[in-house]
Amino acid sequence: MTRSTSTPPADQHRLARRRLLKAGAASLGAALLSPLAARAQNITTTDLGGIFLLQVAGCNVLAMHGDGGALMIDGGPAATAEALLRAVYAATGNDRVKLLINTHWHLEQIGANELVGRAGGVIFATEKTKTFLSHAVYADSFEHAREPLPAVARPTQTTRGDGSLEFAGKRVEYGYLPAAHTDGDLFVHCPALNVLAAGGVVSGETWPLLDWRNGAWFGGRVRALERLASIVKPDTRVVPAQGRLIAGRDVAHLRDIYDGLFETMIGYMNMGLGWPDVVARGPLKKYEPELGDASAFLESAYRSMEIAYVPD
Repeated sequence: MTRSTSTPPADQHRLARRRLLKAGAASLGAALLSPLAARAQNITTTDLGGIFLLQVAGCNVLAMHGDGGALMIDGGPAATAEALLRAVYAATGNDRVKLLINTHWHLEQIGANELVGRAGGVIFATEKTKTFLSHAVYADSFEHAREPLPAVARPTQTTRGDGSLEFAGKRVEYGYLPAAHTDGDLFVHCPALNVLAAGGVVSGETWPLLDWRNGAWFGGRVRALERLASIVKPDTRVVPAQGRLIAGRDVAHLRDIYDGLFETMIGYMNMGLGWPDVVARGPLKKYEPELGDASAFLESAYRSMEIAYVPD
C-alpha cells in the first residue's frame, strides 16, 4: 500500500528464478488435479492497462502489481483459489498478495481469503462483511447455511464508510454502498486507470441478486446506482462481480432503469398490491431482452420495500 520503487537487477534475477520454480510446481500440481478441479482452472487474464482482470468460474477478480505483494479485488470461489492465485502471480509478477479487498461476503468473492490470510496478507472489507463472515449465514445465493470462515480468513482491516489508500503509487478509492446487494457492499475505484470494481451491485447480463433477507433493499440499490453513475465517466471500465465488463455509460443506463422502477413500485404500494401482482404486471418487460427474466428480482425488490415501508 506504499509507493512502489524499481527493482534492482539482482532482485530481478532472484524473482525470475522464483517464477521458474513456481511455474514448475504449478505444472506438476496441474497434472495431479481431479477432473472437477481441472475444470475450475479455466482462468482468463486480460490486461486493462496497469491492472489485470482475471475471470474464473463466471466471477471477476482484479489484480495489480505492488511493491512487496499484489493487490486483489475479490477472490473467486474457494474451489478455484489455488489456481487463481497462481494466475495472479503470473500476471502481476508478485509472489504473494499483500492486500485483498472483498467487495462483499458472498461465496464467489471470498474463496481466496483463507490462503491470503494464512500467507500474511491483509484482507480489507466493510465491518458488515466481517460480521457476516464471522457467523453462520443463510442467503438466497446459496442452498445451505454458510458457516463462519476461520479467523485467519476474515477481514483484518475494515471500514464503516468511504476512504482511499495508495497502492503502487496509485490512488485507490473505496466507498460503502449500504444495503445495495448485501448489507456490506464496497466499490473500489482507481481513477488513474479509469477502472471501477462495483461488486454485485451491477451487471450487464442479468438482474443482480438483492439479498433482502440479509439487509439489502431496493432503495439501497437505487442509491448505489445513483452514486456510481456520479463517479464514472462514460468510458470507465466497470467490473461487476460476475459476467462481462460494462462501461460507465451502462451504469447510467441501469440507474435510469432502477430510478423509474422505484417510482413505479411506490405506485404499486399505494394501490395495495402484493409482490405476485407486481411480478404479473411485469414492469421490466421491455428490459428483459437485455437483462433476462426479471421475476425473481421484482419479487425481492418489492418484498424489501414492504419491509422498509411497514406502516407505523
